[in-house]
Amino acid sequence: MSDDFIDKEEQNEENTPTPENEHSDYKPADTKNTGVKHQLSGMYQNWFLDYASYVILERAVPHLNDGLKPVQRRILHSMKRLDDGRYNKVANIVGHTMQFHPHGDASIGDALVQLGQKDLLIDCQGNWGNILTGDGAAAPRYIEARLSKFALDVVFNPKTTEWQASYDGRNKEPVTLPVKFPLLLAQGVEGIAVGLSSKILPHNFNELCDASIAYLRGEEFKLYPDFQTGGSIDVSRYNDGERGGVVKVRAKINKIDNKTLSIAEVPFGKTVPGVCDSIVKASEKGKIKIRKVEDLTSEKVEILVHLAPGVSSDKTLDALYAFTDCEVSISPNCCVIDAKKPHFLTVSAVLKKATDNTLSLLRQELEIHKGELLESLHFASLEKIFIEERIYKEVKFEQSENTDAACEFIDEQLTPFYPQFIREVTQEDILKLLDIKMARILKFNKDKADENIARIKEQIEEINNHLAHIVEYTIDWYQMLKDKYGKQYPRRTELRNFDTIEAAKVVEANEKLYINREEGFIGTALKKDEFIANCSDIDDVIIFYKDGKYKVVRVADKMFVGKNVLYVDIFKKNDKRTIYNVVYRDGKEGFHYIKRFNITSITRDREYDVTQGTPGSRIVYFTAN
Repeated sequence: MSDDFIDKEEQNEENTPTPENEHSDYKPADTKNTGVKHQLSGMYQNWFLDYASYVILERAVPHLNDGLKPVQRRILHSMKRLDDGRYNKVANIVGHTMQFHPHGDASIGDALVQLGQKDLLIDCQGNWGNILTGDGAAAPRYIEARLSKFALDVVFNPKTTEWQASYDGRNKEPVTLPVKFPLLLAQGVEGIAVGLSSKILPHNFNELCDASIAYLRGEEFKLYPDFQTGGSIDVSRYNDGERGGVVKVRAKINKIDNKTLSIAEVPFGKTVPGVCDSIVKASEKGKIKIRKVEDLTSEKVEILVHLAPGVSSDKTLDALYAFTDCEVSISPNCCVIDAKKPHFLTVSAVLKKATDNTLSLLRQELEIHKGELLESLHFASLEKIFIEERIYKEVKFEQSENTDAACEFIDEQLTPFYPQFIREVTQEDILKLLDIKMARILKFNKDKADENIARIKEQIEEINNHLAHIVEYTIDWYQMLKDKYGKQYPRRTELRNFDTIEAAKVVEANEKLYINREEGFIGTALKKDEFIANCSDIDDVIIFYKDGKYKVVRVADKMFVGKNVLYVDIFKKNDKRTIYNVVYRDGKEGFHYIKRFNITSITRDREYDVTQGTPGSRIVYFTAN
């Protein structure tokens, strides 16, 4: 089971609070004493919040620093521990991850397959399922995986990783991985917790690199989703990925001829069988007229929609977007964990924080490397003086009674050279000198030693330069990633502004509207009564009455509208072509007035009046042209 959800087994695990082991002040109900008040609200609040916070922080919502949920982080950590450059059986990876993740092999296996299908961090081998068709992966014992080169480059560094004890205290696991890339935005994530959810859409690899570079340079940037399944997307209401925004995603539909449409890409989150089923259901409901749907998908999506004779291919194409899964709306909700609390951010804010984190990690790596080089330089200088000055040949050294005496003698001999060293000489340094083997001393070459010291100093100087220009160094890092891996991730989803498709204009007229004037009913079920017009089940009907009143209602099977109906027809919104010509009498004995008008917009089920509202008014002439 995926870690996005909660199953019944996990509610019974040791991490779920129980009255016996978490709240000692809990008392069982006293049914005999009616004066005792049981603090059920307090119990519910404590236990529910404990459970909710655990699911939010430790299960379903990604962390801002590395963009990973706990199960994903533990999988990657386990794969790094197993990594030897070769593929490992997924069953082996799952078993190894169970040392860190206490929720069973099913949740780990599903999370690993989802990571692998995103084609970024894991190099997969075998049948890992298909996101286009919805087919599942083969059993864990049949498929293999290893970390991708990209993951090895940007995800791991034990020297900059903060560690914590695993759930049973037997191992150490990372609090967060030192990811030097906006991984959260590249992969996207969906998680359902208790009381909140997170839905961050995936973005394009190259555009993320460009946006990070732009941010480091102080320039403006914009980010829009990009999906593996392709299609096209309208981002006019994306709202920078913040909750409250929405995007529309459409399948890619091509017109082969006037009788055949081909679907080449499906919307994000939908599968080929799901799209086919939605088309068939729309056809069965009469919203579109097709002859058959043919699924020819293999490596790429190919769905053929064969139209019924006499049906417009253009109208059917719009109807596919209006009534099937060829168009879907997605509401992003950028919720992440930061400082052990959930936060609702924008995509731009996430990228800025990820870029700042990358800069900080690169600085840490440089400083750590500089420290290592300084230690190497220090010992290289010590070793050079120790051998060149033949301190190991001194009589007092050779006659030293013990190690402490030898160390004291070496320290005295090195004292004149202390100003040359970059730091104070410690006893540990002198003990390292004592560990030098005679073979190394005999092979010592002064020129090579000087060359080595000069090379270390050059490297330190280069690191100092990088640290002084850390922003430029980080920009070069992102540019390196883009140059190295960017060709593998071209934009697949086309950015477009969609025209709003009015369902009433593209739906097939699959019903007939009738009226029973004597009883005052209209509807599609009155088969034996007077025929009005062809219609669909989502159309509106406009009704004019003899007293000048008129209104618009929904098409229904049977609806009472009154017995004084003058005119009934299908109403089309924004219809400027239909002109109504009316002659009405104002009151019972008033003047007659002529009125010519159209109706483009009206509130459904609200009554309007053509006349001036004088009691006794009546329409004496009416046409609709």
